[in-house]
Amino acid sequence: MRAARPAIACLGAGRMGRGIAVAFAYAGHAIAMIDVKAGRSVEQFAELEAEALGEVRKTLASLSRFGLLKQSEADSIMARVCVVPASAGDAVLAGAGMVFEGVPEVAELKREVLAAASRLVGPDIIIASTTSTILVDDLSTAIEHPERFLNVHWLNPAYLIPLVEISPGKTTDPNVTARVKTLLESIGKVPVVCAATPGFIVPRIQALAMNEAARMVEEGVASAEEIDRAIRYGFGFRYAVLGLLEFIDWGGGDILYYASRYLEGALGSDRYRAPDVISNNMRDGRIGLRTGAGFLDYSCLNVDEYREMRLAELVNMLRHFGLARPPVL
Repeated sequence: MRAARPAIACLGAGRMGRGIAVAFAYAGHAIAMIDVKAGRSVEQFAELEAEALGEVRKTLASLSRFGLLKQSEADSIMARVCVVPASAGDAVLAGAGMVFEGVPEVAELKREVLAAASRLVGPDIIIASTTSTILVDDLSTAIEHPERFLNVHWLNPAYLIPLVEISPGKTTDPNVTARVKTLLESIGKVPVVCAATPGFIVPRIQALAMNEAARMVEEGVASAEEIDRAIRYGFGFRYAVLGLLEFIDWGGGDILYYASRYLEGALGSDRYRAPDVISNNMRDGRIGLRTGAGFLDYSCLNVDEYREMRLAELVNMLRHFGLARPPVL
């Protein structure tokens, strides 16, 4: 007999709450989105409920068209999702197996909502904020038993993007982090753990990339259409297979070092300057694949087999984009 999956509570019924609801309901969990606005009238709540459930149903219909579920299965998944008014939130929280906070990015609002929820759930129930901007330690002081609190940052659309960034705070119990990783993996997500730092991992990297792309339009380097084409078929194509640091190792950290020096001088900006870790790795002989170690350790790998595997994955990307062609004979 299949073990019961923990019920999930989400504080807030906005875009993030709805995305999380789809992800968990699809994986077999019951999930309640709790309206945190206590002053909402019956009519206003009914409007919110219809909008939230309507969006969830529309998302499931899309997933059916994409072949991820049968239309006949949508009703069963939909039955696991509900929206409850603030007046019923206490009862829902009392039975929750885990709580996600998904209210707007206002620190005091989050602290207020999290503080109230932490008083209503048991001391062992994990509470997570989905904030994309506010550090975990700026919120944890509002929570009873802060050792069970951490940031869990989903990337939109939450029901599709595999990555979820987990950011524990100074007081977070390591066992809590491990439990959250296990839960996310059980619903098909790919969790990564990062320190409590502004921007986590992906938002910090993508902010640099997006600003640089906008700057190139501003400078007349290329049109927006050409830049996006370059990103899809070059930048994104490679990094769908090779991680950024893995790619540094693939070509060699020394190549990045010298390329960065040239760009810094040619473009007159220190934003291209390589960090000290690049030159330190060169000094220590950690160039990458050529030396068996760089950011990653390749000493136990058969490098030829590893290269073959990655190249095969790139060929699959060619097929995905419809660009794999037979030779002209």
